[in-house]
Amino acid sequence: MSESDDIAPLSESRHAPESVMDKEDRLRPDFVRDVLDAAADGDDEKARALVEGLHPADIADLIELAAADEREGLVAALAGIVDADVLAEMNEHVREALLDSLEPQQVADFAAELDTDDAVAMLEDLTEDEQRAVLRAMEPDDRAAIEEALTYPEESAGRLMQRDLIAVPEHWKVGQLIDYLRSTDELATDFWEIFVVSPAHHPVGTCKLSSILRSPRSSPVSDVMMKEQTLIPVDMDQEEVALRFQKYALISAAVVDGSGRLVGMITVDDVVHINQEEASEDVLLLSGAGEEGDINEPVGESYRARVRWLIANLLTALVASSVIRLFEGSIERLAVLAVLMPIVAGVGGNAGTQTLAVTVRAIATNQLTESNRWRAVWRELRVAVLNGLTIAVLIGLAVSLLLGPALGMVIAAAMLTNIVIAGMAGTLVPLALERAGADPAVASSVFVTMVTDSMGFLVFLGLASVSGLVP
Repeated sequence: MSESDDIAPLSESRHAPESVMDKEDRLRPDFVRDVLDAAADGDDEKARALVEGLHPADIADLIELAAADEREGLVAALAGIVDADVLAEMNEHVREALLDSLEPQQVADFAAELDTDDAVAMLEDLTEDEQRAVLRAMEPDDRAAIEEALTYPEESAGRLMQRDLIAVPEHWKVGQLIDYLRSTDELATDFWEIFVVSPAHHPVGTCKLSSILRSPRSSPVSDVMMKEQTLIPVDMDQEEVALRFQKYALISAAVVDGSGRLVGMITVDDVVHINQEEASEDVLLLSGAGEEGDINEPVGESYRARVRWLIANLLTALVASSVIRLFEGSIERLAVLAVLMPIVAGVGGNAGTQTLAVTVRAIATNQLTESNRWRAVWRELRVAVLNGLTIAVLIGLAVSLLLGPALGMVIAAAMLTNIVIAGMAGTLVPLALERAGADPAVASSVFVTMVTDSMGFLVFLGLASVSGLVP
């Protein structure tokens, strides 16, 4: 066989051809419609021909783009193509609905084809009764591994880790290790590092494949291995796992139990998904849309996730309304105040949201800790003062030209004060919540909005009342 024979032609790649994808690397609407029409017409052969060769992630996207009542027929038409890899790439809400239509043995067969972490992610979407039915249908070894993983907390290293890894004793020679890798059939499918363990199965180092291949066969593994390694406790939260991978530029890392024994590994491809999930979750929580906010999420779940924060916003809006009521007489005597006060509150709210987003991100990425807490507060105060002065001058000049210098001075002072307050609220509120053990991304926006609205109204209407502007 020539060297060129080992290289698959581009046409055999599992990436979608350009005729299927648009410039944004999304499935073209006409292609999606063609596949759905073929499935609806019962032309399974055409449907399979259209999607043949697509990457599992693209097939998963195709199923997600179908309407809920079209998915079951589409999956049936693509029988044999929709496999375990496609399920692993699928949106969890779509996958859950699909799994509900399958028999436990079918789900068990899919799970057996996946790495443990992907199988656990698939099964944790099921109810306890459904999980038990699927586990009973699995082979004993696969069942034991998944049952153990399900005992760990959700979003922990124990749920993420793969059990299939390669660990060798430190007294081996490089030649022994290479022979072991070549002669042993039941090895992990993908690996980049070999873990070296003590007799008690504690990790003592790692060997990169490049180091092994470039070392003499007679060299001891202990001389080739890197003794410095990052160990992941089995109960560590997945967000902290991702931060360690990012900080130390890891490709894979050993997972250890409470006694320090090697029980699994986490690879960088899992961490990519974690980063995406955590970033999306923080954005959604800041907006009050719930932890998932997925367009495939059932309407009832979306309603329950969002309505509680709308109710909270309603209550905080009543606080701002009560402040306005205190100055009801002033507003009646000088109606222009009612026109200007939303500007003060609105700009202050945007300033608070900017600071809040920066602070929550810094906390989530461990950039903001006890060590630099007050330095960060002082930084945001200076930014708020500069922003406040700039906006105050602009709004002050505009109102002075239109409505008189006295009112211009009042709104400028109110704008500066509220932007500074917003900057402090956007920093101190998430810091206080984090110190209290709460997730800063969950409730910060509600409190910051309450502060900027109520203080904006209070400062502006209060200054207008005491300045003599109100007749």
